[in-house]
Amino acid sequence: MKNFRQTGARRMQMAVLGIAILSAMPAQAFDQLDIVVEGGDSALRTALTRASLLQAARDEGVTDGLEVFTIARAEYGHLIGVFYEAGFYAPEISVRIDGREAADISPLNPPATIRNIELRLVSGPAYVFGRTELGPLAQGTELPEGFAPGETARSTVIRDATGDAVDGWRDEGHARAAPLDPQITARQPPGALDVAVQIAPGPRLRFGALRPDGQQRTRPERIVAIAGLPEGEVFSPRDLQRAAERLRRTGTFASVSLREAEDDNPDGTLDINASVVEAPLRRIGASVEYDTEAGAKLTGFWLHRNLLGGAERFRVEGMVSGLGARQGKIDYRLATEFSRPATFTPDTTLNLGAFVETERDRDFEALRFRVDAGLEHRYSDELTLRGGVGLLLERSDFGPGLTQREDFQLLLLPLGATWDRRDDDRAPTRGFFAEGEVMPFLGLSGTDSGARVTADLRAYRGVGAQDGIVLAGRVQAGAILAAGLQRTPRDLLFYSGGGGTVRGQPFRSLGVTSGGIRSGGRGFAAVSTEARVRATENIGLVGFVDAGYVSEGTFSGASDWHAGAGMGVRYDTPVGPLRVDLGFPVGGTTGRGVQLYLGIGQAF
Repeated sequence: MKNFRQTGARRMQMAVLGIAILSAMPAQAFDQLDIVVEGGDSALRTALTRASLLQAARDEGVTDGLEVFTIARAEYGHLIGVFYEAGFYAPEISVRIDGREAADISPLNPPATIRNIELRLVSGPAYVFGRTELGPLAQGTELPEGFAPGETARSTVIRDATGDAVDGWRDEGHARAAPLDPQITARQPPGALDVAVQIAPGPRLRFGALRPDGQQRTRPERIVAIAGLPEGEVFSPRDLQRAAERLRRTGTFASVSLREAEDDNPDGTLDINASVVEAPLRRIGASVEYDTEAGAKLTGFWLHRNLLGGAERFRVEGMVSGLGARQGKIDYRLATEFSRPATFTPDTTLNLGAFVETERDRDFEALRFRVDAGLEHRYSDELTLRGGVGLLLERSDFGPGLTQREDFQLLLLPLGATWDRRDDDRAPTRGFFAEGEVMPFLGLSGTDSGARVTADLRAYRGVGAQDGIVLAGRVQAGAILAAGLQRTPRDLLFYSGGGGTVRGQPFRSLGVTSGGIRSGGRGFAAVSTEARVRATENIGLVGFVDAGYVSEGTFSGASDWHAGAGMGVRYDTPVGPLRVDLGFPVGGTTGRGVQLYLGIGQAF
């Protein structure tokens, strides 16, 4: 009985304590928010409503009394910036919590319950610029058109004009350029804002040493070489930006930040501090693609981002294709790639690669080995040049019953260029992409000498509100020069059909027949068009029409064409749009009904 009484007493004490705690907590309520804006235009009213912290809290369902009170007190300083951006410098802002001004309520004694909040905003008179003095300016500096007497005195215009003035001097090598004690005076009346900002250019400096910091496995001298900062040359923000971009492009670093040192050197140079954070050393990945005719393709890779401590990338990739294919057999591929940035110049990358693969089609079966060594030079942000040397060994069985065998040995000399002016390489809405390659080859055994020429041109144009519709077009062309059809490796010949050329037609369904032997052709052309419509924020719809052409000679001799059309769906993901396309044959004699295509990224 004694234990029971003690236990009951403890329970009663706990219940009383719980009631006391709950009664001391602020009530969870925020029933009503009224926003009244007096003066200004509809654009100002919309901007104030969208910027309101209380409106955002209301939309998010915030009800905690203390949190709402804190947000209400912050509303004053937050909204006055919106008024300044619109050119109103004498606004009145009132935030009343259940009839009391939030600014008059002590933070030490917040209201226990918040029911209604009234936000009253009075814009006051609109200001225009009176005197506008900003300088001195570097030669060629252009200030915003709105920074002139009589124009609306927006704070953003003052900020942009000051930034342009500073950037003008920095572009001339004055890295320490900065505004000195801006003088901004509001006159009331007549509602004019006088602005006087003096710019101190500072000395003209040259680049000093790049000083890496934060690296764990990457050698500091390699960071300096990759960045390619032009030590001794006149300071340039553009050169600083390009150095950071070079480091990011390696993929070795998760973050890169280049900052100017606090003090200049006595010799007129300025050191740059490079703070880097290295990305994880290794990465693995896999992908799945499906084509109704060619079946499923499984790809997996292993990547090392910093193999030798100099930001070298080493990748091993394996692939199995033809799973469930209507024709052909299962094929395999194993490939390795090695790249070393900043070889010879900061913008030149050394690439080494090799692969071995099988390819078993209805027209031929091949065992192939290829090794390549080349250099890729990034001439600018848009233009990349590349060249190299390679060796291709291929054993092919082809002809009726695959009774004819050839062993090909070729020395390859590929030269190519890529010009990319798309606004986004994953889902472009405007711009163009052009890529071309000329690859002379020397027949060492079993083949003729000649050249393989290819071109790939793509263009994009967005129309409508926020580019809700994107029109995309692609033209591909290729030719084999000098070498005979049967004396050219199967890997270099051209076919049409499938996801990369003509959707709606089976993979590699269009080739040529010469001397009773079916094969790819020496001439090739394909045209693709798409209309991409954004249906929701993450979902897009696509309609497409493709056509392809293959010829026995270099656009001469026996030839044929086919076409396909269809529609698809795109779903945006962090790695690119998930693509589902259904294609139907609409021209030619190679069609076999509906074709399904699955993959990541746009078709082109």
